Amino acid sequence: MDLDSKSDDYKPFGTFLLCCEDGCTWSDNPEAVSELLMAVETEDTGNEEWTINVYSRIIEQLESMIVRKGISQVNEPILNSLRAGTTLQIEAIRIRNEQLLIKKLEELEEICMFNKGKAFDPAKKLNVIKIKMAELEWYKKVAKANETGYYDCYKKQLSRRDRDIIKHKKFLTKYWKEVVAQNERKPQKQLVYLRSRWLYAGTTYRRMVEPLDIADYYRDGGSNYVTNGRSHHYIKLEQWLEADEKQSRFRIDTKKQNVDVILTDDSCFWANVEEARQWCKTLKTADVGMISERLCLRQKLMEFEVYVMEQIKKYAVSSEIFLKGSSFMQWWKEYEMLIEPFHNSPLTDFIRNCKFQQYASGCLALS
Repeated sequence: MDLDSKSDDYKPFGTFLLCCEDGCTWSDNPEAVSELLMAVETEDTGNEEWTINVYSRIIEQLESMIVRKGISQVNEPILNSLRAGTTLQIEAIRIRNEQLLIKKLEELEEICMFNKGKAFDPAKKLNVIKIKMAELEWYKKVAKANETGYYDCYKKQLSRRDRDIIKHKKFLTKYWKEVVAQNERKPQKQLVYLRSRWLYAGTTYRRMVEPLDIADYYRDGGSNYVTNGRSHHYIKLEQWLEADEKQSRFRIDTKKQNVDVILTDDSCFWANVEEARQWCKTLKTADVGMISERLCLRQKLMEFEVYVMEQIKKYAVSSEIFLKGSSFMQWWKEYEMLIEPFHNSPLTDFIRNCKFQQYASGCLALS
């Protein structure tokens, strides 16, 4: 490779092991590797004539070479451990003009070490994250007391408090995007994607914050959020939870006892509600002659009924979806005007008979 002509294009990746007849050195610092490669290229080593046998011999002797070179060629005490390591790197592969290169590599390694010190460490911010989440919890309680609900209170953005939540949401989203990105760079073993405390915290974050993203998305006129608007980090957090739940599942009885305070399991629930409201609006304005389209919309709405009832039976939705000011109850009013008076289903029976009041108290037996 002609490194002089391609220095702007080529960037080393991973760990490099550079060898000669008498020794070897390694580095995972991309800038340092570039310097070493260019230095090696300028040396007349005669490597072009090496055979497979010579290569094999070098591999077999690597360990002994490293030990021998590492100890024998440091002729004077070197107090700076970074300089010592850099010196051994250069000496191991017999590069001339070594003092200049040692200084350059030492500077590059210092920069690398500094950057690693600044690297994202999720544990350092965990206490701040807890405070931000507590702010959202308080906001959720206030919204529920106002009979509006967390999702719709944020979507309407009527008060300064609603707008203040945006800052907390941005901070939390940035943090969890970094956690997911960092975790994706690690090799995965046996479907253990995040330690339990991180997985639990990430799930709570997703169920608390993704509805706010959905509110922003539909307030701005979006549609089909799940396909077109959902962030990658939400998808990964959900997938990792599903993998973990294959080994341990929450009991429905536990959810039933805490239904008044639980978060809705499906963090895309409100996106499904928004889509159902759009279907109602389209069905209401669709021409009577558009039989095929009207049938398709009715089918989608009936499927949405089934989806909601499945969530209710599993105690997987928060009771606040039944607050009178919620988008879900607005959907129900719109939907009820479109269905026939004799239309009967588990969900229509559940809402018309106000069974959601018993659901909120955890006293409802569902089959």
